[in-house]
Amino acid sequence: MDLSLIAAFVAAAFLLSVAPGPDMLFIVANATAGGRRAGLVAALGMSTGLAVHTLAAALGLSALFRAAPEALEVVRLAGAVFLLYLAITSWRAGRRTPGEQEGPARATVPRRPLRKLYLMATLTNVANPKVILFYLAFLPQFLTTGESAWPVWVQLLALGGLFILVGLPVDATVGLAAGSLADKLLSRPSFRRRLERASAVVFGGLAARLALDSH
Repeated sequence: MDLSLIAAFVAAAFLLSVAPGPDMLFIVANATAGGRRAGLVAALGMSTGLAVHTLAAALGLSALFRAAPEALEVVRLAGAVFLLYLAITSWRAGRRTPGEQEGPARATVPRRPLRKLYLMATLTNVANPKVILFYLAFLPQFLTTGESAWPVWVQLLALGGLFILVGLPVDATVGLAAGSLADKLLSRPSFRRRLERASAVVFGGLAARLALDSH
């Protein structure tokens, strides 16, 4: 692979990673609701989703979505339904009776299990068709051809791995920072309840955006 192309790819990947988007909003929402560990686990889940997309691109599944746009529509709608589910569960978690809200928030409002949160983050990323389109439109620009070039599937794996290596530290930093701020405030039951409702609004907005965006 061309080293100049790799350098350009790393720079572009960093700029894309620091730009706020649905994945970052998901991480922040869960970090503020569950603390630093939740933010870190959400970041790891997002990177796992990117790994799935990388393997799919290397195995040629991206070509399937290009040839059969209806398959992409199915993924888009499935992602919207999943995000709507997250919005409903977050909103319900924020609706507690006064008796349940007495005492420390950590004891009265259970956090999502980290294993479940990891799976949710992975599925959220996998079900995002914009990530699929990103791999279709972005990665091929940095492929090299010629007799000495690596096989295309190897290049796609390498580029996808680089994208994860660049993006994971950014997402982890965002999750840890949001979680650190939340940890200082979660002792207030009313604040925790508002955070759950804010998370529900974020997930609901993402679901609506994904469902309505057919381009």
